[in-house]
Amino acid sequence: MDDLTLQRYSRHLLLPQIDLAGQKKLGCSRALVIGLGGLGSPVALYLASSGVGHLVICDTDHVELSNLQRQIIHTTKTIGQQKTKSAQNMLQALNPHTQITTISERLNGNNLHTQIAEADIVIDASDNFKTRFEINKACITNRTPLISGAVIQMTGQVTVFDSRKKSSPCYQCLYPDNDTEPTNNCNANGVFAPTTGIIGSIQAAETIKTLLGIGNNLCGRLLLIDALNMSMRTIKLKKDPNCSVCF
Repeated sequence: MDDLTLQRYSRHLLLPQIDLAGQKKLGCSRALVIGLGGLGSPVALYLASSGVGHLVICDTDHVELSNLQRQIIHTTKTIGQQKTKSAQNMLQALNPHTQITTISERLNGNNLHTQIAEADIVIDASDNFKTRFEINKACITNRTPLISGAVIQMTGQVTVFDSRKKSSPCYQCLYPDNDTEPTNNCNANGVFAPTTGIIGSIQAAETIKTLLGIGNNLCGRLLLIDALNMSMRTIKLKKDPNCSVCF
């Protein structure tokens, strides 16, 4: 690392859990972020600023005025742009050393499996169950850690699914797939902007911890946050012996 790079990451380098070896490992890591909305915004910003070397960012939407209440990676000037382009410009301005690959079409089938196979870690910041189930299955097939988050109204949840560990549950253990798409989404029910920032920031933290193998991540635990009453609780997650995906 040159002097400017050392200065950029100096506060990480002071942490014994990261130091120079950990920062170099982040620089060699590839993270796939699916969704650039309320969750994906803080995830991508923190991963880029923390020095993750290659971010693959995926979203099919364009920036709308109603997004700006919570999707902090976009700005008023980027309304109408593809979210991937808007986010790429912001991330490159924040850290020009991070390589950004943009995908503006829906990942599914072989394309999804290819991207997950190439990634060291996947962050699910999507907003629909069908996509989450597809990501979960592809991560299990490729044995790629998955950082999962969700927010509705003033509550949120976050966990880590790590199929490299035999004891790790998967997303379908938590939510069995019954082909019914719930109607409790942000468009219909609203969302408290800071809650997405809280959950997205935790997803970023769990991503970095999992990449570096430090601390205790949320694998096997579901963190629930109620921003209205500012309360948090953690519940244990176990593999479902009847799960058709991870057993």
